[in-house]
Amino acid sequence: MTDRNNVFVYPKDVSAFGFDWGKLSLTVAPEVNGAARFSGGVVDLPPGQGHSRHNHPGAEEIIFVISGNGEQMVEDETGEPMVEQVGPGCTIFVPESRFHSTLNTGDRPMQLFVVYSPAGPELLLRELPDFRLLPPGQ
Repeated sequence: MTDRNNVFVYPKDVSAFGFDWGKLSLTVAPEVNGAARFSGGVVDLPPGQGHSRHNHPGAEEIIFVISGNGEQMVEDETGEPMVEQVGPGCTIFVPESRFHSTLNTGDRPMQLFVVYSPAGPELLLRELPDFRLLPPGQ
């Protein structure tokens, strides 16, 4: 029988990955609810903060802007940065292994929902020097 707590998950119910630039609350992942083909969660970026240029080797990513405004960069197939101002309702597709970055340029928090396929790239975030595990609700 499926556990309701693993199907209906709020960010406040799970531990979060904390960083100097914000946090990621994984709400769907193999270790959270047994998702086999992807992982995802909510990213919170305070005003003026963002994650620097990086990539996820072997994985695609979807970024959906829930709230706030920012600057999104995704490199094209030749490595040239494509930069766009994004806001609520915008979906950003990051092709496999492509470098990208997000910066909150607004005066309010920016919230994103991210999906990684296949699951796994988010676990590498634990190796970053500013990583800290935040208990549920923080």
